[in-house]
Amino acid sequence: MGHREQLLEGAKRCIVERGYAHTTARHISAASGANLASIGYHFGSKEALLREALIEMTQDWTDLWSVTVYADAGDPLEGFEKTWMQIVDSFKHNRPLLAANFEALTCAEHAPDLRERLGIALASAAAPEGLGKLLGEESLDEDSARAVGRLYLTLLQGLMAQWLISPDLVSVTDLTDGLRVLLRRPPIHPRGGYPLPVREPLGTASSANNS
Repeated sequence: MGHREQLLEGAKRCIVERGYAHTTARHISAASGANLASIGYHFGSKEALLREALIEMTQDWTDLWSVTVYADAGDPLEGFEKTWMQIVDSFKHNRPLLAANFEALTCAEHAPDLRERLGIALASAAAPEGLGKLLGEESLDEDSARAVGRLYLTLLQGLMAQWLISPDLVSVTDLTDGLRVLLRRPPIHPRGGYPLPVREPLGTASSANNS
């Protein structure tokens, strides 16, 4: 392992143990075994090194998706609940990763390069080949997969934020029950109070027109 890789691994370790804001160049040097001068040589500054480490950490979500997807359950919402319960259960094994994700979002406010790279990562997660199909929605067309991916990404980040504050705040059962209630209610017109026409699921209209 070269000095650059050593510094990245040391920076990740410091972020986990100390947090982004409390990590110094000396901490990284000690954790990596590389000298202080190598930080400037390879990354230009401690801040640039920490940003690179944060990006790598937020992209390393593999463990969160090591779940059994219950997409073929008789009740789709039952399958949704079982799948997301596993994801939330994985949080306790990945707390440093979750915390790093939110530290990266905070730091991005004052680091345009970090904000741009995180934006690319988020767009990729919500893309048709991203979260929607990864969580068992392989049969969806491209537009539907993108919509589901954005929904799941928003849900994931919200659950992570609540869990980091207090795990007791997170209840996938309550979330599923809330979805059941909303799905039983017709959409309400925002002005007149009349029910809105039910929208066809994404991807169905075009297929119907082609038949």
